[in-house]
Amino acid sequence: MRKLNFRFALIPAALAILSGCASIVSDSQYPVSISSTPAGANFEVRNRAGQVIHSGTTPGSVTLESGAGYFKGEVYTIAFRKEGFSAEQTTLNTSLDGWYWGNILFGGLIGMLAVDPATGAMYKLPEDSAATLAPLTADAKAADSLTLMTLDQVPEHLRDQLIPVN
Repeated sequence: MRKLNFRFALIPAALAILSGCASIVSDSQYPVSISSTPAGANFEVRNRAGQVIHSGTTPGSVTLESGAGYFKGEVYTIAFRKEGFSAEQTTLNTSLDGWYWGNILFGGLIGMLAVDPATGAMYKLPEDSAATLAPLTADAKAADSLTLMTLDQVPEHLRDQLIPVN
């Protein structure tokens, strides 16, 4: 009976040694709230490789991976667009998760050099990302548009500035 209890006591110790601290306490995927002022903007999330990971309309939420490979945190670019407003872009960077340093006490070298870096659990992402979209002015809208009219619709004082096109 004593040998059986000793074996069961070794299981938690072995799990602690063979896993990373951040992998146990934290995660490698994080929900991120995405918002804009004004609401209702379309957004697109791209990873560091430029691949579109998610798209939607604000306010929204997306679950993102914190790791981009062994010892590499992910970087996301979020592009916001809404009719009548200037396009905006924000960057979402990972940061080192404080639980990663728990490997010194609990996860050991295997957790610190293998498990947490490989799973991405050594990194964390911010909880939210937001952008403020500026309204386009009449001048900015006019620069991006083309108005077609017949000669008789052109005001008299502007007709002498017209350039004939053949």
